[in-house]
Amino acid sequence: MKPLSIFFELDKMDNLTRIIIALVMVAVQIFLIWLVWFIFKRLEKKLENSTNNKIKPLMIKKSTLLTAKQVVILIENCLRILKYVITAIILFLTLPFVFSLFPATRDVALTIFSYILNPLKDIGLSALHYIPNLFKIVIIIIITRLVLRALKFFALKIEKGKLVIPRFYPDWASPTLKICQVLLWAFTLALIYPSLPGSDSKAFQGVSVFIGIVFSIGSTSAIGNLVAGLVITYMRPFKIGDRVKINDITGFVVEKNLMVIRLKTHKNEYVTFPNLMILSANTINYNRSTDEDEEGLIIFTEVTFGYSTPWQTIHDILISAALKTDHVQKKPKPFVLQTKLDDFYACYQINCYTKDISNLPRVYAMLYENIQDGFQEAGLDLTSSHYRVMTTIKG
Repeated sequence: MKPLSIFFELDKMDNLTRIIIALVMVAVQIFLIWLVWFIFKRLEKKLENSTNNKIKPLMIKKSTLLTAKQVVILIENCLRILKYVITAIILFLTLPFVFSLFPATRDVALTIFSYILNPLKDIGLSALHYIPNLFKIVIIIIITRLVLRALKFFALKIEKGKLVIPRFYPDWASPTLKICQVLLWAFTLALIYPSLPGSDSKAFQGVSVFIGIVFSIGSTSAIGNLVAGLVITYMRPFKIGDRVKINDITGFVVEKNLMVIRLKTHKNEYVTFPNLMILSANTINYNRSTDEDEEGLIIFTEVTFGYSTPWQTIHDILISAALKTDHVQKKPKPFVLQTKLDDFYACYQINCYTKDISNLPRVYAMLYENIQDGFQEAGLDLTSSHYRVMTTIKG
């Protein structure tokens, strides 16, 4: 404080000179404040009169974060805050000089200056002492980003099939990359945490513990779904585009992430399943039967008919109907199984192969139509009292 007391040593001035200087400084201060408010008022008016062509909405890719009107309101609020900040700075810089002109108010001036200079001094010294830690944090983050770029490069190569790792499937590349990113950033945060400003203070540690407790209590189910999502990813029960049946819902997998699975049914209904439910549910993947080394998915339906008609005739009708159905494979050939012998009728099950999983309801519909046509052409009536068609749709 001694340099300031020397700087404000103005005892040789007479009171009239001090008053004149003080009035001039106050006048300059008032003028500067008026000028600042005038400039900002002009800016606000110009902003109000601006057209939509001049101010665009704030967008990230195709998502609108703020409309043009909201952007204008945000700019107006920022200008208003900046106006008050500049006014406060002018007052804080001018008033201490005015008070320092008079011995009676010089202590007030020194106090005001200490309010301004001491925090700035502390901030400056803290920033200067923090420079080595800042360099350490920057270096760690740069190394982390370089490692992440390398991991992303190899993940893309594996996903596109340009890099083959034995027993590591291409659809594992993306989720494995995300896991590595989370683990690497967590490790990075653990390294730079001791170098963060105030990390050793009790307040900082208390906030960290509080956030950890809230996260652990509030995200129990979310963590469970996340872990289940990882398990499902590496189990590979299905992939995007597969036709699956989960419990009683059949549809195509349109989304698979670490939290949920979404199916699109043949009726264009979107059904969402939490990953925890998937782990405990019965899941059928129909696309597995359409792989190159598989014969195809077997679709089947059952028909009951009386014993007066030879079973060979029923077999021929059913096989012929299956062969006439579009998307049913000729090889392997359709076959019939007799699954039941009741008091008044026998139960015949027609089985046929198909690889057209996407049109399965339509394939079943055509198969039913051809079965009806086959019995009508043979002069056999399916409407007898003990004759019926029993359908079990497994696809």
